[in-house]
Amino acid sequence: MGKRRSRSQSQLLNSLTKKQKKHLRDFGEEHPFYDRVSRKEAKPQTCQLSESLDTSSSESEAESEPEQVSGYNRLLATLKDISKEDEEEEEEEDSVIDETEMNLEDGDSDISVEEETAVASTDVQKNAALPADPKGKDGHGPPGTLEESPEEFTDAKHESLFSLETNFLEEEREGNCSLKALQDPFAQHVNKELKEKEIQAVATNPKTTHQLKWPILGQLVFSSRFQQLETFKPPKDIDLKSLHLQKPLESTWIKTNSRFLSGPPNSSSPFTPLQKELFLIMNSYRDLFYPERTALKNGEEIRHVYCLHVINHVLKANAQVLANNSRCRSQKLGVGDDDDFRDQGLTRPKVLIVVPFREAALRVVQLFISLLEGDSKKKITVSNKKRFNGEYGSDPEERPPNLKRPEDYEAVFVGNIDDHFRTGVAILQRSIRLYAPFYSSDILIASPLGLRTIIGGEGEKKRDFDFLSSIELLIIDQADIYLMQNWEHVLHLMNHMNLLPLDSHGVDFSRVRMWSLNNWSKYYRQTLLFGALQDAQINSVFNKYCVNVQGQVAVRNVPMTGCISHVLVQLPHVFQRMEAENLASVIDASQGTHGSRMVLNTWFNFFVNKILPQYRDAVMSHTLIYVPSYFDFVRLRNYFKKEDLNFTHICEYTQKSGVSRARHFFLQGEKQFLLLTERFHFYKRYTIKGIRNLIFYELPTYPHFYSEVCNMLQATTRGEEAAWTCTVLYSKYDAQRLAAVVGVERAAQMLQSKKNVHLFITGER
Repeated sequence: MGKRRSRSQSQLLNSLTKKQKKHLRDFGEEHPFYDRVSRKEAKPQTCQLSESLDTSSSESEAESEPEQVSGYNRLLATLKDISKEDEEEEEEEDSVIDETEMNLEDGDSDISVEEETAVASTDVQKNAALPADPKGKDGHGPPGTLEESPEEFTDAKHESLFSLETNFLEEEREGNCSLKALQDPFAQHVNKELKEKEIQAVATNPKTTHQLKWPILGQLVFSSRFQQLETFKPPKDIDLKSLHLQKPLESTWIKTNSRFLSGPPNSSSPFTPLQKELFLIMNSYRDLFYPERTALKNGEEIRHVYCLHVINHVLKANAQVLANNSRCRSQKLGVGDDDDFRDQGLTRPKVLIVVPFREAALRVVQLFISLLEGDSKKKITVSNKKRFNGEYGSDPEERPPNLKRPEDYEAVFVGNIDDHFRTGVAILQRSIRLYAPFYSSDILIASPLGLRTIIGGEGEKKRDFDFLSSIELLIIDQADIYLMQNWEHVLHLMNHMNLLPLDSHGVDFSRVRMWSLNNWSKYYRQTLLFGALQDAQINSVFNKYCVNVQGQVAVRNVPMTGCISHVLVQLPHVFQRMEAENLASVIDASQGTHGSRMVLNTWFNFFVNKILPQYRDAVMSHTLIYVPSYFDFVRLRNYFKKEDLNFTHICEYTQKSGVSRARHFFLQGEKQFLLLTERFHFYKRYTIKGIRNLIFYELPTYPHFYSEVCNMLQATTRGEEAAWTCTVLYSKYDAQRLAAVVGVERAAQMLQSKKNVHLFITGER
């Protein structure tokens, strides 16, 4: 089929402007602002403006300043002049056409059989349905703007199917009346009205907190910066009808979630105990931080429940838009109150799901299909399904056959572990469009790196973050893994969430909600944060960037027994406390100035002057120094080189041959010290042989890494157990990590005690 279409595709490519060719080369798709949903010219949409605004189309009148400055006026003032941008575009190379033709031919074969039978059309499948380059070539810049031409390069077949602006909801209009019911959490949340005084008081209001204990989740902390703080407890029994699930989720959820249910699937127990409590919080549209999500234990269970919440939210939002489209058509334009039809954001994407690897994105999409399809005989339409499975799936033969790693490692690094990706998903009740352009998508699934490359940074010419302006539901899954990737990408993403867009992207402002026009979207955004540990950086993101008007809920369970109990070797553990005046003296990894004197890092000085001299003697050979931070690793490596110490080092950037040499030299005793980064241990999990003395430069990020590294001493030749040592550095700011290692009771005693050295003996002979 691709060969028969090559001639028509070549004609279309020849008719493209330079701007369009440039965008096709960068992204493999046309900018969605210029997508056309039909061959007929769309009627211009009128918007009633206040008398204070000048509605003249001339440039001189457009530049006049309005008398009243509202959120709507400020938004209009941010729109760019597209014609000026077009003049600055560079000429494209001839290779753009060849690359685009290849992408188009590949995209023609990615339509599923169900889709071809559901949508009867002989039109040429065009560019808007194509995915981004899987190798990351599309990650160098954001979607640009294109000049309109008489013959546009659009995917009319799929755009007309998934466009909310040109579809109407006739059959289920009566069923959607529940959206306006007061008991529906979705309607309560999006229709909640805030006042200007409440928004201004958020920055100064103290956070109100209340603690409750739930049967499964444990200790919960409800908090809010708004005046009213409401708490609730989970009911014993739960009915699917009381949750206000959108069709067809009431029937498909039971089938999809049956793998986690002990008995036969039925409506009386559709959730596991953990899922029930999590979904009750999600369905109340409160922000949630759950730090006990592990890939080995409950990861899939949690993924199922938040995918249910995502699909439920998107179907309700789209059903509201389609119902209002039908009302507008029946009433004809200009009839009715405009506020009744405000049902959208400034851009279409409503949900952003951040996952670390392509395998996680694949499982999320598979759950979406399962939730919309269930056990129904009628299959749903899924566009580009074959291509998606090929790019996000994995080949079992690629995995080394003799690779043996811990169970938690196998659960995390399963399938395709590429961490540079992003894709858009458009959803209707019986259809899913994969690889939809961002501004035509309902759900965005991406990794932090994939988002970082398109958001860009200050000063970069190519950048775009308008698609984040109207995100109503943000899900950050497996947040602990981003600490091992690059946490700066997460912070960069959060700083660009829910900002006013720089372009209009074809939005009908008469349909935009007022709180979105007023730039209050961040107060209506629900954030769901899942991780495997309590960490100060993750807590900081939740406390700083989550300001939902409905409030926040954080799970705060303390570990009663630490992972030190899992150490199997007979080993004395010496915990040395470093006194720090403030947190900056602990986390600062660079040399700075204070007044006229130089101030060195306190932690580094403590290690160099107090700890390291004890191990510089030749008797204290075979010393492994475990360093969680890469910046601390670089500093120690430079110091060891400067002092000409006998050492070797392994980090996440070390080549495989370098790792083998370092392990060999350390095992044979040719190198006295071995510097090892936590990231290397996270991604490789090698067993380091020959350890006799162990130094934790800082407490590990993952608590179980402590026992894993200590148990590496088992690989040492027997008869040397009496000479083994283990030294750990900590400060009063490491309370969470310390409690995870030694337990909450011991940690409290150590932090309150005036002693700087604490000794524990673990293991059995």
